[in-house]
Amino acid sequence: MATTAQKKNQFDLTDAKGNMDAYIKMRASLNPKDEVVFYAKGAIYAYDPDKPWKHVFNFEMYNIARVEKIPGDSGWKLITREMLVYQDPKTNEILKTWKNPWTGEEVEVVHVWNDPVNQTFKYGAFKVPFERLGNDRINLYNDVPLSYPSPLKKAEWPKNTRSDVYQGAELFNFFMSEADLQNPKTNNATVDISWTRFSDFLPWMKMAARPGNLLYQSRGYKLKNGWDDLPKPIKDFVLANYPAYQHAPETYTSPNMTSWKYYKKVMEERKKKN
Repeated sequence: MATTAQKKNQFDLTDAKGNMDAYIKMRASLNPKDEVVFYAKGAIYAYDPDKPWKHVFNFEMYNIARVEKIPGDSGWKLITREMLVYQDPKTNEILKTWKNPWTGEEVEVVHVWNDPVNQTFKYGAFKVPFERLGNDRINLYNDVPLSYPSPLKKAEWPKNTRSDVYQGAELFNFFMSEADLQNPKTNNATVDISWTRFSDFLPWMKMAARPGNLLYQSRGYKLKNGWDDLPKPIKDFVLANYPAYQHAPETYTSPNMTSWKYYKKVMEERKKKN
């Protein structure tokens, strides 16, 4: 019986190729013609070592993706862009400005417009961890601690960054039916997601000199009909600001955009105009 069951599985998750193909079916689609949207929403909490945690924002976000096969069938390219909006924690209104409760200063809110956010996955270079949770539920996950030179140098951006090194973490959990994942008749698995982010205070908060951090916690899912299934306020906001975010990028490019890089880009473009 075990041999028969194994033959019905689309992927061997312990095998480098099977594991990565399963990840692509979960994260996007095995069909390069498909565009896939993950949508999530949650809350952002500020940690201040001298005071209780503070619920500072709500947020909504999505990532829109497609894939390409690497020539020679040696892996995949994941081609995406993503956005995130900061919202009032009580009304969920998308913020234009925010009055900092620590400093009293009213600052402009800079939302997240990351384009591109691309990755290359060659077979054998990386295997995605997974856990079988019982009752046909399986979890593919990826814990990503981050430490790299910050795009914002402290000497140049003293109000916006506390260090020349960006440190944080992004923790991804993808939950799905293993039967759905292993079904050879489908290219695209139905998935729920949890995403947690730990970071410094955002550059536009102008809190570089203050100790503390931000904690993002969210939950979401892969949308059945992609862009069409996004909440109307999010679609309206995208169409008014960056309509290209209706689709994944047309080509694979690098380097990737981050929220710290995007803030720097916006501020430097304004300086040139002035």
